[in-house]
Amino acid sequence: MKKHYNPEKFEQVLELLVHRHQSELIRIYKDHSLTGNWQGFRELHIEKDWLLIYKIDNNKLILTLTRTDKHDELL
Repeated sequence: MKKHYNPEKFEQVLELLVHRHQSELIRIYKDHSLTGNWQGFRELHIEKDWLLIYKIDNNKLILTLTRTDKHDELL
């Protein structure tokens, strides 16, 4: 993780993802589904310019963290 990112914030988001607290993720972190080449993935804002792209396989309850970085670096 890059040194200017707070790992505690990342851990808080992971905790919400693991326990499937979708309403909190939407309300606090602007969690939303992606389209186009990223269809099937979701994105949330850990901070204003710190995004996380992820996908959850509902059948296996496996969380796959895909990418995290600034918006310009991700999309």
